[in-house]
Amino acid sequence: MIAIGMLGLLLGLLLAYLLLDIPIPAEWASYLSLAALAGLDTAFGGWRAALEGRFHPDVFVSGFIVNALLASLLAYLGDRMGVDLFLAAVVTLGGRMFLNLSIIRRYYLNQWSLRRSRG
Repeated sequence: MIAIGMLGLLLGLLLAYLLLDIPIPAEWASYLSLAALAGLDTAFGGWRAALEGRFHPDVFVSGFIVNALLASLLAYLGDRMGVDLFLAAVVTLGGRMFLNLSIIRRYYLNQWSLRRSRG
């Protein structure tokens, strides 16, 4: 069920990108991209939590908002201090996202393998 939600999210983002022409100031691009990465990380974490039977909507929504704001704030503060905290956030969020994706992949591969061995 979560997979359908993720597919809907990705389809919605793709359609919005293709159909809407919303100008984004160049100064905001790095902050928005980092917020989007933080949101994707939270979405994959929610998917993983749902597969493990420990998904809580309030934790998901608060994590989505706080992670996106914190990542953008770190990038902003890093710009002001002259330190490239943007890259640190990208590496951290990217690593977590790939970890969650690998766990999700293994879950579905195990389910598929169990069904094959039974049938």
